[in-house]
Amino acid sequence: MSTKAVTFVEDHLKNLTVGHGFWSLHLDTLVVGWVLGAGLVLVGWVLGRRLDERVPHGVQNVLEALLEFVDDQVKGIFPVTDPLIGPLAFTVFLWVFLMNAMDLLPVDLLPTIARAFGIQHFRSTPTADPYTTLGLALSVFLLTLYYHIRSKGFWGYFKTFLIHPFGPYFFPVNILMTAVEEIAKPLSLGLRLFGNMFAGELVFLLIALLPWWIAWMPGTLWSIFHLLVITLQAFIFMILTVMYVAMAAAEEGDAH
Repeated sequence: MSTKAVTFVEDHLKNLTVGHGFWSLHLDTLVVGWVLGAGLVLVGWVLGRRLDERVPHGVQNVLEALLEFVDDQVKGIFPVTDPLIGPLAFTVFLWVFLMNAMDLLPVDLLPTIARAFGIQHFRSTPTADPYTTLGLALSVFLLTLYYHIRSKGFWGYFKTFLIHPFGPYFFPVNILMTAVEEIAKPLSLGLRLFGNMFAGELVFLLIALLPWWIAWMPGTLWSIFHLLVITLQAFIFMILTVMYVAMAAAEEGDAH
């Protein structure tokens, strides 16, 4: 690969960043994620005010079908009736899907617009940034922690670190093993999404290096395939989120 090509890829993989080290912020990731989230809330609010139960039409039909599909998935996984989980799963799916879908924009579109305002680097896909995916995974971890404590109590949850998986006599090993298990769930959740989206972004950048009369065919084919990937990744993230929360709430479900 030529120096020019390497520079092109490197430039497109750099975020608009403020701060240094651990305290740095990727402003492009935050802005795109927040705008998409705000757009999702706004569309939901507008549709909510225009709902027609007698003759649903247009976007309402699509969202109702999607909501019913998500609700069926939640009912098949979650052990108890909980008014939070259905809306949570629906929101997670739509928001992650929209952030993933930013990868389908032409690779130079937003960076070119940003450069017109004096911004040298701008990445358009929030989920190709580990800050986003690990932040989402951390939110899932905190939610599962809440359900663990709600279903077992603080002491009951703490006891699992002492007696699981080898019994009370091996509590030092149990603490280590259970801590690794608890940390691995959100870590794998975030890294799985990041890895798939980063790989997709990189392929688009490599295709963009080709002459336009060649690039249009692999670009079109990869876009069609990647549309399936971004949908599947949003679905997997939603399902794993519900599964992890369901595992945390399992004892509560048994109690009911």
